[in-house]
Amino acid sequence: MAHSPLEQFVIKPIIPLHVAGYDISFTQSAAWMLVAVVVATALMTLTMRSRALVPGRWQNLSEMLYEFIGGMVNDTLHEEGKKYFPLVFSLFMIVLMGNLLGMLPYSFTYTSHIIVTGALALLVFALSTIVGFARHGLHFFSLFLPKGLPVLMMPLIVVIEVISYLSRPLSLSVRLFANMTAGHTMLKVFAGFSVGLIAAGTATGFLSVIPVIVNIALIGLELMIAFIQAYVFAILTCIYLKDAIELH
Repeated sequence: MAHSPLEQFVIKPIIPLHVAGYDISFTQSAAWMLVAVVVATALMTLTMRSRALVPGRWQNLSEMLYEFIGGMVNDTLHEEGKKYFPLVFSLFMIVLMGNLLGMLPYSFTYTSHIIVTGALALLVFALSTIVGFARHGLHFFSLFLPKGLPVLMMPLIVVIEVISYLSRPLSLSVRLFANMTAGHTMLKVFAGFSVGLIAAGTATGFLSVIPVIVNIALIGLELMIAFIQAYVFAILTCIYLKDAIELH
């Protein structure tokens, strides 16, 4: 897999560790998760320590992120949103840090692995289901039976609604994993193609600038996608919780 665009997604152990036949090695994926936690914690604590009335650059960024997610949670869940804001904000930061840190040279994008995105999606799915049963009991099953539905349509619609509900963790995890994998693969392919053109002398003079411009544009696009995917993960979490709280 040498020189393959997919080589960047290979998980490699940093500290090999096997217990009872199971590989629980500390990998570069786990290392970058720790980096993400440290960076996110530092961003939201150290930058807010001074609490200046006229915020600086970093304090302004922290406040913008906080207010952005706070507004989204409030608009979706209203008063109930206060309970779930820490969860939604934490998920947003975990995904955002994974996406953005993965853009650094020699880093690792842990959100490009479905085992990570799948675990986050299952957490959201399990929590929203527990909230639904805790608030409504067996009446939670009415979520699968829209009001005013004709009797003849009930069997078909219930099956469709149940399948749609059970597919939530799959769609939530695959969307993030696929976007990050495809985006980073595309960057690697275009970067290698650009270097190959210049090295072969095909792109010379003014033409040699074009591959650079294309790659800068792709990096900008990938940064935008990194933020959008974190937002999508957070807003869908809010929507799933809203369904569990309000049913239809």
